Amino acid sequence: MPSATHFEEGAEEYDSARPPYPPALWDRLRMIGLLESGKSALDLGAGSGQATGRLLAAGMRVTAIEPGRRLATLLEDAHPAARVIVSRAEDVELPAGSFDLAVAATSVHWLNLDIMLPKISTILTPDGHFVVWRNVFGDADAAQTPFRSRVAEIVAARHAPERPGPPAEDLAAMTDALTASGLFAVEDVSTYRWTVELDAAAIGRLFRTFSDWSPAEVEQAVAAVRDLGGSVVEHYSSWLLVLAPTRQGT
Repeated sequence: MPSATHFEEGAEEYDSARPPYPPALWDRLRMIGLLESGKSALDLGAGSGQATGRLLAAGMRVTAIEPGRRLATLLEDAHPAARVIVSRAEDVELPAGSFDLAVAATSVHWLNLDIMLPKISTILTPDGHFVVWRNVFGDADAAQTPFRSRVAEIVAARHAPERPGPPAEDLAAMTDALTASGLFAVEDVSTYRWTVELDAAAIGRLFRTFSDWSPAEVEQAVAAVRDLGGSVVEHYSSWLLVLAPTRQGT
């Protein structure tokens, strides 16, 4: 089964191989007024700081929660202005009304929502927001490329059980999961499509960061790139979900 410790074991490669979030996503957050200098942000499952750095650059005061010690060290080294807490988010106690923004950037599927949604609702300020986004590695709306056909074959041959919970990349499923409790309502949703050209080595580095890919499967993906000429254009997408607490029961 996929495990969050996968990222800790390959912390340095995760930090270097994962592509950044698209600039349009950050532009949207800025346009709707969520990236305000002086406001406080909580980065949940912060990894090595891909989102933390951009929040700091916007002038926000950032607390980053990351359970992996090696990833947290990379984050601290890259972004010393952030307050870093090495812990599972579910185990951290934070004061009520202490954050203007809570962020889960490609991490919400690792959170226990039964615990975290009430907690996030409590720690946000009255005008606070919970913002969830993720990169989707393989745009389902893009034309199927020869490489993506090979990836589909690799995935279809698996015998491992699927990850529990809603499909992590499915915007509709994650929206349902995040609003089912009635604690949060959707205020804004947007999607972004982008491409990146990757050679065989880059595909290997990236796919090794995927928690549900075995080493043998990664080598098959690398071989597919070599078979297809040594580089491929990957069509990816990102979605952004902005939620506001309903303040039920408060």
